[in-house]
Amino acid sequence: MPSYQFEALDQTGKPQKGTVDAPNSEEAINRIKGQGFFPTSVREKKVRKRKGGAAAEKAEKAEKAAGGKKKKTEITITIGGVSKKILTQFTRQLSTLQDAGLPILRSLQILTDQQKPGKLKNTLYDVQNEVEGGSSLSEAMAKHPKVFDRLYSKMIAAGEVGGVLDIILQRLADFMEKAQRLKRKIIGAMIYPSVVITVAVLIIIAIMVLVVPKFQEIFEDFDTELPAPTQFLINTSNWIAGKDTLIPGWAVIICTPIIIIMIAKLLRKTKAGRAALDMGQMRIPVVGNLIRLSAVARFTRTLGTLISAGVPILEAILIARDTVGNWVFEQALQKVHDSIREGESFAAPLREARVCDSIVVNMIDVGEETGDLDKMLIKIADNYDDEVDTAVGALISLLEPLMVVLLGGSVGFIVIALFLPLVKLIQSVTG
Repeated sequence: MPSYQFEALDQTGKPQKGTVDAPNSEEAINRIKGQGFFPTSVREKKVRKRKGGAAAEKAEKAEKAAGGKKKKTEITITIGGVSKKILTQFTRQLSTLQDAGLPILRSLQILTDQQKPGKLKNTLYDVQNEVEGGSSLSEAMAKHPKVFDRLYSKMIAAGEVGGVLDIILQRLADFMEKAQRLKRKIIGAMIYPSVVITVAVLIIIAIMVLVVPKFQEIFEDFDTELPAPTQFLINTSNWIAGKDTLIPGWAVIICTPIIIIMIAKLLRKTKAGRAALDMGQMRIPVVGNLIRLSAVARFTRTLGTLISAGVPILEAILIARDTVGNWVFEQALQKVHDSIREGESFAAPLREARVCDSIVVNMIDVGEETGDLDKMLIKIADNYDDEVDTAVGALISLLEPLMVVLLGGSVGFIVIALFLPLVKLIQSVTG
């Protein structure tokens, strides 16, 4: 009777490993569940027979005579990671090949050959070798967390255990596409104001450095007292141009956003700094609401996809917590995890955390009662994708007039400040 190695979670969510004897994989899963465990990975324990002496030499000669040579892998030096677009395309192609009934090793070989030289191709070579050596696909992918994250490998493991790898891969590809679509919406909304503000700042710096000093020379010939706005403009121009200062102002203006971003990244490496930044961002008008909506959409879609794939709920909540990308929601999901582990409900700790609207909590509560929690979570994610669209539109509507007012006010101040001395001079001459 064959033996099966398994990885599973006990009633408290702790990982367990072991071996069970069974005639087939379905019976092995049933016996593991009979022990009170939730299996996450089950694979047959392969016994390899070693050939030695004359038999090994004979096999080697036969292989050479047949011309059987292992295909050499073309490993290339790469910089950077794998884009989500390429990974999503690979996932969908692998789902199609599995649905067609091809063995997993043959599918990997086909997709590896199709890839362009890069990080993903190198990783697929390693995964292919691991699978060929007896490892499961999820175990091989889990060894490359920078390409296949925890969510990815856990969903693959659930598909292998349930025998529905093609369906799980299809769901995973859909999930990745929707997550990327949400991210593109937010980034696309920020491109327009960022470009406009950057160009405007550069134009104002050019005016301060090239135009204002010419007017300053004219005003010095007048030998008259300048109005306060004009004097302030000239002092600002001298600072930006770097006159009588160690560091020119234009360098400070350009470097300040970069320094702020670097400081924010350093703070995010600490628990307290990350908590302070995330809580502060959620309190910003309009922007904070957009961050909250996108976080709800992300964690509900992640959790719903994992539960529908068959991942145990405790493990699914931990994965959703690690991928939500916001400290406030991480704490809320940790409380949900602890509540479920103690036998309580999902909705109660989420309601106490007050990070979601009441309608979200009520829909999750209904999903728990009806046993359709995964479907309810996906519905919430779809609804909140629409809410994100509305929030992005509101943000753009607010930024456009705000930019017009700020830029118009800046240019208007410069014009008025430059022409005030001329008006004063004309009045003195006519008088």
